[in-house]
Amino acid sequence: MKHRNSHLLVGYWSRIRRGRRAPDQSDIDPRAIKRMLSQVFILEAHDAACPAYRLAGTVLCDRFGQELRGTNFLSIWEARARDTLALLLEQSLATSVPVCFSAVGETVRCTTIETETVLAPLAFGSGTPQRFLGITQFLGDASQLDGSIVLLRLTGSKMIREDEPGYTDFEPPAPPPFESGRRSGRAPHLRLVVSRDRPTLHADMDQTMRSVIESFDFSRTERLVR
Repeated sequence: MKHRNSHLLVGYWSRIRRGRRAPDQSDIDPRAIKRMLSQVFILEAHDAACPAYRLAGTVLCDRFGQELRGTNFLSIWEARARDTLALLLEQSLATSVPVCFSAVGETVRCTTIETETVLAPLAFGSGTPQRFLGITQFLGDASQLDGSIVLLRLTGSKMIREDEPGYTDFEPPAPPPFESGRRSGRAPHLRLVVSRDRPTLHADMDQTMRSVIESFDFSRTERLVR
């Protein structure tokens, strides 16, 4: 993995797993990864050949030029790579080992950028992983792209095993301390889908953190989770 946030996400996933095959989606605390939320997503992958975005960060939706929720994760990848990707997703779920994809993203005007996508298995109400916590990073100056990314060309893949010498378990970024009177712009957010009306929070939060959590869209929870 090349990007620091990829390491951070896998480290966070490993920490909340607590000895299980995979953590449950309900274990994810958005505050612990708030600096990455705009590029984080969750995939529904009970059918690894047709994994669908259940939620996606705002930066990803902007870079790919569409609302990703409900779309097929494989649809933006080159056709010849899709079978390989589906097999890797299936293997990752079966072994509870995260997987990393390296790719080159192309716009309709043929400008390109290197990308890195990490997927870490998630359970959802049972011990069997059927979803992924993921992040896509752009390894270059995305502001120079001419248009939205319309195609990803797979250049490499790797299963990420914690016992390998190259694995590093970084501490996830901590939530910022309370600062009275602090001003901030709009925080990047996810359109979160959960199985309860409101998330259960386990710590007191300042107004900024409440705004981050409340920016999630819970209005369609019942329809989307079924």
